[in-house]
Amino acid sequence: MAGSGARGWLQLLLLSAASWSLISAEAMKTETIQVPENDPIEIPCAAYVSGTPRIEWKFQKGSSIVLFYYDSKFTDPYKDRAQYTPTGIRFTSVTRKDTGKYICQVLGSSGQLSESEVNLVVKVAPSTPVAKVPTSVTIGNKAVLTCTESEGSPPPTFQWYRDNVLMPSNPKMSPTFRNSSYTIDPETGVLTIEPVTSFDTGEYSCEASNGVGAAQKSQPTHLEATEVNVGGIVAAVVVLVLLLALLAFGIWFAYSRGFFSKRRGSTNKQVIYSQPSNRSDGEFKQTSSFLV
Repeated sequence: MAGSGARGWLQLLLLSAASWSLISAEAMKTETIQVPENDPIEIPCAAYVSGTPRIEWKFQKGSSIVLFYYDSKFTDPYKDRAQYTPTGIRFTSVTRKDTGKYICQVLGSSGQLSESEVNLVVKVAPSTPVAKVPTSVTIGNKAVLTCTESEGSPPPTFQWYRDNVLMPSNPKMSPTFRNSSYTIDPETGVLTIEPVTSFDTGEYSCEASNGVGAAQKSQPTHLEATEVNVGGIVAAVVVLVLLLALLAFGIWFAYSRGFFSKRRGSTNKQVIYSQPSNRSDGEFKQTSSFLV
């Protein structure tokens, strides 16, 4: 009897190991829970059935998965801040780092594996966003303005203001902005103005909101739409032409003076003759000295 019981338990373990990763779509249950930061929360395990021999909990954030409850105990750092019940996990207090997916995997007594998921969103009010605005843009070009915020949960949406007036999503529908041409992405906070006109000069600021607390607004930054500096371009071209002309004259002058000519084998040898003094014709000998 003891041997047959051990064999049955071993078969159950082998079956659970083989089927642990094979979860049917019908057994999958998902829900979303939102809770303010620092509040307590109980995350339910909808896959729980009575008499369950084995329950495990996993936490997924992005591509990272952590097994934080198995073998009837919590892993660090959950063991000091979470409590286990057969039907769920209770947190005494949650922070923004707890936002993510909680996966409950249940192995029934028959060897059937079921799973449920809870998307936990810890609500955090947005911080003051940062607006990046070019200070000067030439008329006719494109201007890209960005608004970023990293604290809000869920992620905030964004709005833009010019001269403290809310910019509508369609500028042509507003008398104030109908002479401008721009697009606003409320999810990314990017404001694209193309082409820039003189009407786009002004003070720009952005606002982030996610329904938690008050919306937060950035500091305004001035954008100046400038004309093309034709006089400056002409002056630059004139200066460049003068420099090229001066360079050409310098090269011609150097060639005309022979500074670039190459002379090979032009070493001079100086011959110095010494004349005999007070010598008779018979004693006369010509000598020479070569100075290299």
